[in-house]
Amino acid sequence: MEMSKTILTVGVFDLLHFGHVELFRRAKALGKRLIVAVQDDNEVKICKPDTELTYDLAHRMYMVDAIRYVDETVVYGYVDDIVKEINFDVLVVGPDQNHARFRDAFKWCEEHGKEVIVLPRTDGISSSMLRSGKSCN
Repeated sequence: MEMSKTILTVGVFDLLHFGHVELFRRAKALGKRLIVAVQDDNEVKICKPDTELTYDLAHRMYMVDAIRYVDETVVYGYVDDIVKEINFDVLVVGPDQNHARFRDAFKWCEEHGKEVIVLPRTDGISSSMLRSGKSCN
């Protein structure tokens, strides 16, 4: 991997946890610059209507931006739009990010010479586990 590359990753990042920090660390290791796109509150409600956000967009962006691996945070609505708006080389996603809008974003990346890398989840932690009250290791 060329270390001058700009990496983009996207997410809600509401219940920020160790797995998110690991995602940012591993994504940053793939290039020189890491941009993290944090999904706007309104779009979260549309995409995940059953999700009750703990933090609003401003707080989520503040927390993500405070992580040392992150060089820039931006707001996004939908992944298939943000890939067209941001100058990046590699899109990093998790294995569960595969719904229609992600598939459209992947297709756009392929057509425009952008690499897509799927990183595995960090074992033992997830936002869903935290929301359900299960302990995480």
